[in-house]
Amino acid sequence: MMELVVDTNVLYTYFWEKSLARKVLMSRKLRPFSPEFALEEIKNHKYDVIKKAGIRPREFNNLRIDLAIAVEFLPVEDYKNFLKHALKISPDPDDIDFFALSLKKKIPIWSNDARLKKQSSVPVLSTKEL
Repeated sequence: MMELVVDTNVLYTYFWEKSLARKVLMSRKLRPFSPEFALEEIKNHKYDVIKKAGIRPREFNNLRIDLAIAVEFLPVEDYKNFLKHALKISPDPDDIDFFALSLKKKIPIWSNDARLKKQSSVPVLSTKEL
C-alpha cells in the first residue's frame, strides 16, 4: 500500500462530484496522511468549496466527515522536529507542514502545485502521475 502526504489543493478537489482525488482516496489502495490544520483550512473555506463544487452545506459536512475518515490527519506535534528542515526546502512557506510530514514519514507528497517540484529533497507526485 502506497503512503502519501496529501496537500490541501488535492483535498479541496475531494468535494467535486467526479473527483479523481475522491476515487483514489476512497479506493483503499493508498494510505494518505495530511497535517491536521488542512482539515481546519477546508472548514474555514467551507463556502468557497460549496460554491466551486456546486454542493449544498449538508453535503459538504458529510463529505468532510468522509474525508476525515479516508485521510489520517496528524497534529503538528507528530512532525514538529522536521519543520526547520522543511522551511529550508519548501518552495512555498505555506507548504512547510506538508514537507515536514513528508520528511518525517519518508514518503512523497501528492500535490498538483508544480512549484513544489522545484526542490529535490522530497518527491512530489501529481494526480495525473498517480
